[in-house]
Amino acid sequence: MGEVAGVDRPITIAIMAMGGQGGGVLADWIVAMAEHGGWVAQTTSVPGVAQRTGATIYYVELIRPEQRNSRPVLSLMPVPGDVDVVIASELMEAGRAIQRGLVSPDKTTLIASSHRSYAVTEKAKPGDGRADSAAVLGTAGAAAQRFVHADMQAMAERSGSVISSALFGALAGSGALPFARGDFEETIRASGLGVEASLRAFGSGFDTVQAPNRPEPEVAAVAARVTGGSAREQAELTRALRRVDSEFPAEAREMLVAGLRRMVDYQDVALAHEYLDRVGALVRIDAALAVEAARQVAVALSYDDVIRVADLKTRGSRFARVRSEVLARADQVVDTTEFMHPRVAEICATMPAGLGRAIEGSPMMTGLLKRLFERGRRVRTTHLRGFLQLYVVAGLKPWRRRLLRHEREMAHVQGWLDLVARTAPQDARLAVELLKCRRLVKGYSDTHARGQSKFDRVIGAAALVAGRADAADWIRRLREAALADEDGKMLDGALRTVASL
Repeated sequence: MGEVAGVDRPITIAIMAMGGQGGGVLADWIVAMAEHGGWVAQTTSVPGVAQRTGATIYYVELIRPEQRNSRPVLSLMPVPGDVDVVIASELMEAGRAIQRGLVSPDKTTLIASSHRSYAVTEKAKPGDGRADSAAVLGTAGAAAQRFVHADMQAMAERSGSVISSALFGALAGSGALPFARGDFEETIRASGLGVEASLRAFGSGFDTVQAPNRPEPEVAAVAARVTGGSAREQAELTRALRRVDSEFPAEAREMLVAGLRRMVDYQDVALAHEYLDRVGALVRIDAALAVEAARQVAVALSYDDVIRVADLKTRGSRFARVRSEVLARADQVVDTTEFMHPRVAEICATMPAGLGRAIEGSPMMTGLLKRLFERGRRVRTTHLRGFLQLYVVAGLKPWRRRLLRHEREMAHVQGWLDLVARTAPQDARLAVELLKCRRLVKGYSDTHARGQSKFDRVIGAAALVAGRADAADWIRRLREAALADEDGKMLDGALRTVASL
């Protein structure tokens, strides 16, 4: 086994982990293994509650048996430039360790899972706010003496365990600690909890480091369930699939089939045919619109509303997923609490169109609804009362087409598609960019209102640039400006520039 520390200093290990990933268990395993071998070991932790569910630094120091002539004094925190092993449970946690100076090119073995758990700041951006994983991977390779990385989360999930087990295996496989594989495995057995699953994940992590070019085991693909409806609905779905093959260009068929699945899951087979009708109308004008129309129209027709949210939160598959994520045994009870904050606008939107408009126009009725409903509440969907509340809302799905929200959404979608249809014969590139603008509209409540406002402003600028050779480029720039910040200041500036052309 490779030796990390010299004879006059301890082995130092920093573990960067988020809540629920077993960072504390990993630190305890290292300590238990060292103490079983007669070493002096100490672990400390510094919790943090910020970007993501409690990112914590666990710090471990190990002193060899022959160094115990005097009582050792071990440090409580890692010191930049003096850490032998850094273990990161997620790629950006590895980046944070590098920023803190815990990774050194002359001594540090950096072990990291390459998967991503997105931070709040990444999720909150209107566009694609994800940090660049490639940049972190490149920096880590240069910052560490040795960089070991693989998707440890996927290994753990395949093994039915948690990521700490796979990271423990990667640590063993790296040779960064002077212990044999059997010592690591015996430590897992001695813990007595989830031993078999943990050993499987440990083995995957160990083997990946020992043979980094070995291909990942194939995971059987799960067939997407398109519909479980009646024989008539199945026949209508088959007809829709045949329409995809006969009415649309080959390059758009994969996207269209994905769109059909989304329509059936969201509403029904009738919406799937409506989807094909709307996309087909654009394809008949210009086949170059097919792929983007297939993508964006599917998103537009399956808008987020309270019915969709309630449907997703009460599905059996969701409860099963939550249980699997927390590794609950069959005899354990998992309690799920949802935070709901309904607004009057959302309540009215979930009413029949005429009734919803009437209540919105009545100050007395809206005031009453505010007093009754417009406050945050916690709904325990694993209890009958809370589950039934959301189940009833999800049950409004068959009546969605009669509701105020649907009426308004479809009017907005139709106006957008009419503009694309008018634009395509003169400027197909501009029409494609107008289709792409639909990504500005997402979510519900305040998020939806902000996105739709930006969408309307960008789409409205099409009249200002129509006829220009660079019209498509200007709409693309406006869209990118709208996605750049939440409050729309960059879009304001870009629109002023367009108005001055």
